[in-house]
Amino acid sequence: MTRTAPQFLFDFGSPNAYLSHLAIPAIGQRIGVKFDYVPILLGGIFKSTNNKSPAETLAGIKNKREFHAVETERFIKRFHVQPYVWNPHFPVNTLNLMRAAIAAQLEGVFEKYVEAAFHHMWREPKKMDDPEIAAKALASSGLDAQRLFARSQEPEVKARLIKNTEEAVARGAFGSPTFFVGNEMFFGKEQLREVEEMVLEGGE
Repeated sequence: MTRTAPQFLFDFGSPNAYLSHLAIPAIGQRIGVKFDYVPILLGGIFKSTNNKSPAETLAGIKNKREFHAVETERFIKRFHVQPYVWNPHFPVNTLNLMRAAIAAQLEGVFEKYVEAAFHHMWREPKKMDDPEIAAKALASSGLDAQRLFARSQEPEVKARLIKNTEEAVARGAFGSPTFFVGNEMFFGKEQLREVEEMVLEGGE
């Protein structure tokens, strides 16, 4: 049987999506299937589902933020990934970055773009919703940022990001990172273990 490629629905604005991105290559090697990265707009998902970011939902709740930090430490140790560097400009409006991700798919530089955008959000954090700063950062990573941002304004690109986001909500998504194995949905970086198990069970 052919194993089902898991889908990774992501937005660069999510630090947990970044940690998932770091963990995914080793998982992909173990399961023998490459993850399918699907750019979505987290702000659009929040609006459609009346959800809020963890920064808002954890605020003022005793012990919950602390547990979230413990859970993240466990994830970092389990998957042998580097912790993110908190972006001092958070929350960052990722609309243009996510549109440019669609443009990067069309331009054939998607993987390089994803790596660079995550890097400049959560490894060497910058104010990536400032067009000049974002363009300079992406150019420093060897990308034609001007071309990608120009193409990101095309109606086809905008429509595809909207479609990805609407389809995600229709399938049950309410945040990022979200994963799908076939029609089975998993939410949160901690669910990557279950994603791995399901792919292996389904392909044996």
